[in-house]
Amino acid sequence: MFATALAALALAGLAAPAKAATLCTLIAEASSGTVLSEEGPGCAGRVTPASTFKIPIALMGYDAGILTDAHAPVWSFKPGFADWRAEWKRDTDPSYWMKESVVWYSQEITGKLGTQRFRRYVTGFGYGNEDVSGTRGKEDGLTRSWLSTSLAISPREQAAFLGRMLRGDLPVSPQAVAMTAAIIRFGEVGGWTVHGKTGMGFGLDAKGAPVRGQPYGWYVGWASKQGRTLIFARLDRDATRQETPTSVRARDALLSTLPATLDALAGK
Repeated sequence: MFATALAALALAGLAAPAKAATLCTLIAEASSGTVLSEEGPGCAGRVTPASTFKIPIALMGYDAGILTDAHAPVWSFKPGFADWRAEWKRDTDPSYWMKESVVWYSQEITGKLGTQRFRRYVTGFGYGNEDVSGTRGKEDGLTRSWLSTSLAISPREQAAFLGRMLRGDLPVSPQAVAMTAAIIRFGEVGGWTVHGKTGMGFGLDAKGAPVRGQPYGWYVGWASKQGRTLIFARLDRDATRQETPTSVRARDALLSTLPATLDALAGK
């Protein structure tokens, strides 16, 4: 099913004009962290993690006992919660949170963690610039630091973080890693089992305000086949905002070629 859908997406992409620049496509060995392939001018540049930060938030939530499994807890949408998408205005569990990238659910988790514990996790993860101060002058780091504000990470750092996660080198329980992996499983693509998360956000101007209209689009994760696991990090940027999110197009473009790329690298 996934292969058929990806083939259709790839054909559609060939018929459409180019809408995004690929800043980085990186593949690394999960067991060692060795970078096997790196293409693009932006692999070292830090940008907002946006919703890819749901991976570390999930690790925190499961490790702290705030989240218990793929379907608990269920929290209800309330007026005042982030409601940029209609899909967010409903009861949400961890699986739906990841599937629909529900911002308010992330904010409920970090709110329950509290500032000090949240900061300790980010520092312990060695995540990007580790800056969870949030919007300049607003003290909203607990709920917005990863949303086009202070926190930033490069594709190389995304891959390194995922490598530490998969090798068990983060200060969280093995159960937290297993449950996080379970809720970001994409499925089978060309014989590889893919886990990943999209994210879309904006750069900042000199005053620290988001530069809207030219979004970054992430897709980060890993793929496993016959006992081998390879990590990927893809980062695109649009010249203008498009109808289909940059992150979704980055994901689909990567997955359309990922099996062949991974098979070639795995053979080396």
